Amino acid sequence: MAWYNRKKNIEERSDLIAPDNCGVLQSLIGTEAMTKQKALDIPAVKSAIKFISETVSMIPIKLYTEVDGVVKEKTGDNRVRLLNDETGDTLDAVQFWKAIMEDYFLGKGAFAYIKKKGTKVEALYYVQEEYVSVLKNADPIFKDFKYQVSGKEYQTFDFLKFLRNSKDGASGTSIIAESNLILSVAYESLKFEEQLVKKGGNKKGFLLSSKKLIQTVIDDLKTAFKQLYSNNTENVVVLNDGLTFQESSNTSVEMQLNENKQSNAKEVFELFSLTLEFMQGKVDEKTYNSTFKVAILPILRMIECALNKDLLLESEKKGAEVLFYSFDTREILKGDIKTRYEAYKLAIESGLKNIDEVRYMENDPAFGIDWINLSLNSSLYNLETGDIYTPNTNMTSNMKKPMQPINTSGTEVVENEDTQEDDIEDVADNNLEGGTK
Repeated sequence: MAWYNRKKNIEERSDLIAPDNCGVLQSLIGTEAMTKQKALDIPAVKSAIKFISETVSMIPIKLYTEVDGVVKEKTGDNRVRLLNDETGDTLDAVQFWKAIMEDYFLGKGAFAYIKKKGTKVEALYYVQEEYVSVLKNADPIFKDFKYQVSGKEYQTFDFLKFLRNSKDGASGTSIIAESNLILSVAYESLKFEEQLVKKGGNKKGFLLSSKKLIQTVIDDLKTAFKQLYSNNTENVVVLNDGLTFQESSNTSVEMQLNENKQSNAKEVFELFSLTLEFMQGKVDEKTYNSTFKVAILPILRMIECALNKDLLLESEKKGAEVLFYSFDTREILKGDIKTRYEAYKLAIESGLKNIDEVRYMENDPAFGIDWINLSLNSSLYNLETGDIYTPNTNMTSNMKKPMQPINTSGTEVVENEDTQEDDIEDVADNNLEGGTK
């Protein structure tokens, strides 16, 4: 019994010093938890979110309808105006998407309340993620949840939800939770730089004395050094005989702070799939388009999925006429339109796609052209029957059968075996007669 109690006490004590207890470790080493506001104090974080949010707000969102494979833009819908211009809230569309992107990256997700009158959407109200609580069930398979704002419960379909790296569809994972260390290093570097500026760049250190000093002398030295390290006064500290100053820190040059700032900024930008050169504008058009596809297009796709899920009626998602939201990126990628059209041209000329399929990819209405381009110098092979057709000569053949001619009317000339044998004999006789002559 005593052994059991001793083992139990050891287990209880081990829980107190478990590695998961971050609060104890933080109190010992003096680290602070990273918050949204601290993250926004990092210039790389703020500039990355600014670029992404402004880019998203510049791209128009359009509503399309698809009927029997034919895509057309649906105009006059109030929801399109809410997403691109006036949200119905105190925020306009630009401010709305800036707030959404900030919560998307730095919070548990971004949320917007959908105000409806019947089935008609009247407004979109941005809600700070700090005020949104998630009420989830305990079933890992059949997941279900509700939202609570200011003590009032709401259904999931009452909100637009923009979630980053979500595993339950209720809340996302911020870059603060995923990459706390690199953000803390960048933030602490800024704090250290601030301290250097405040103390005029003077090194920290301590005084060495060959003899014991009285308290009055010690107080005078403290006052003098305090004034020396305050950057708003000019002061000189005079050390008497027997006193020396021993440095205990390096200067910003010795610590290579500028190089470290560049490295920290580069790593922070990589969290947003951006590069330091890109954010400094040191890239060409091709690199810009590539970065746009890597950093912006996935976010646009996430937004489209969220809009299609919660901003469309169930009757609009299925049936003969299907509606869907899509960003019109043609204006942003207008510089790359040549490359895109060259790819379309190659696909049409090779017969991989027809004109209407290409127009479908561009969200343009179809022409009603079902033909594909077919080059006359090509041969067509049927994998199932083994037939080979050459359009240029209007001839068909088979890998297992002799070639059969086709007359100009397109009707095959069918010959029986007797006729073929007679033809062969006639050819042989003609050859013999020719040889005699």
